[in-house]
Amino acid sequence: MSNASWAERGNKAFIGTYSRFPAMMTKGKGCLLWDADGNEYLDFLSGIAVCSLGHCHPVVTKAITEQAQTLVHVSNLFHTQSQIELAELLTDNTFADRVFMSNSGAEANEAAIKLARLYSGEGRYEIITLSGSFHGRTLATLAATGQPKFHEGFEPIPAGFVHAEFGDPQKVEQLITDKTCAIFCEPLQGEGGVRPLDENYLQALRSLCDAHDLLLIFDEIQTGMGRTGTLFAYQQTGVVPDIMTSAKALGNGLPIGAMLTTGHIAKAFGAGTHGSTFGGNPVAAAAAVAVMREMLSDDFLPAVQEKSRYFIKKLEEVAGRFPELATGVRGQGLLLGLVLSENGIEHGAGIVQRMFERGVVINFAGNKVLRFVPPLVVTHEEIDKVMDELVVVLAGLD
Repeated sequence: MSNASWAERGNKAFIGTYSRFPAMMTKGKGCLLWDADGNEYLDFLSGIAVCSLGHCHPVVTKAITEQAQTLVHVSNLFHTQSQIELAELLTDNTFADRVFMSNSGAEANEAAIKLARLYSGEGRYEIITLSGSFHGRTLATLAATGQPKFHEGFEPIPAGFVHAEFGDPQKVEQLITDKTCAIFCEPLQGEGGVRPLDENYLQALRSLCDAHDLLLIFDEIQTGMGRTGTLFAYQQTGVVPDIMTSAKALGNGLPIGAMLTTGHIAKAFGAGTHGSTFGGNPVAAAAAVAVMREMLSDDFLPAVQEKSRYFIKKLEEVAGRFPELATGVRGQGLLLGLVLSENGIEHGAGIVQRMFERGVVINFAGNKVLRFVPPLVVTHEEIDKVMDELVVVLAGLD
């Protein structure tokens, strides 16, 4: 069956919550995807920052198949080996002492919100987030998200969240009251337009939390798992959060999330205060164990950092060649954005579509940047090919 035939079937069966590309993907390997018509694509979106080891990585595939032949599900009424191994890997390689496992990033953020409120005590429930942030699609994480367009139609959104202007710690401080329990942010906003929070800003947030007895929560759902060149982005900043969330690339395609915190804070969550039927499922956890071991191998993260420098240089060359369309590059690691000019922004969605037609998958984030999130195993040659295609597309807009 063709892409068109599959799309027709899908459009008849699904609620229309997604604006899908007109293709039915049938196979993936490394940085490549193939659709039902046999077209090949370089995937520089990685399933939205998920397949960081590329599609069908052999080590992850082996872990999944071996676990699926042994034990798929027993619920969290029991201990399971892969879940314990994953929790140990997470705590051994981060600030955290304890982990709660979920099925997704939104659920990990929900757990963080609930823990912050419960730990802080009665009357302290309000969480400060930042404009441009994105924390999920559940009602609570939607309310935490600092982008009004995501709130439209769902009002009244849950109370307990206030949004500070991005980039100015004084704007955050002005919102602190006796109801405040936490400050919640992404070290680098992905959906908000690939906007990094610099170290001084993050340190100022840490200082505010310390001064006012607040918790600092980092949403590392998109920035975590090697995406910025270290296992988690906070490890480059010298700023340590009290709670951190992870998901997306944790399972390299299998649904799993985690909320990490210190032993002291974790005591607020007793038996029955929170839970998840499928969280840390043995198969998903086995995949995540394989992912972490691969990323923690000696040469992996240094290679990501080197590829980042190479990719940034190539994007800067493109920005320099088309100053009427692009103003520069921002981001960290292999979460990068080509910032479009006012003239370029009106072409943003069209550029993404033309790149897709030429066999490259990217997206347009924050109504401002072309976002590039390739698998961390990407090669220089694949980066070069994408840049060549981008030059052709941008040249066609002149």
